Amino acid sequence: MGVCLGLFVLAWGVVRFFSVGAAIGMCVVAMVIPPLAAVFANKRDPEDDWWRDPRWDDPRWDQPGHDRDKPDHERPEKREGP
Repeated sequence: MGVCLGLFVLAWGVVRFFSVGAAIGMCVVAMVIPPLAAVFANKRDPEDDWWRDPRWDDPRWDQPGHDRDKPDHERPEKREGP
């Protein structure tokens, strides 16, 4: 973010006196950096296999009272009563 702000300030504070085209080019570069950084930062990890989660195969997920985050194939823990 600092690089983008620096490019804007430098472009319109200094470079525009020498070349308006170069100043506009610097602003375009500064405008493109944040979206590209967001795309590369949010790239999925190759080991991330969230789409193969067995909970998505639960046939009763849409029934009332059925909690999708606690699938049927997980057994509840047994409590020892007093």
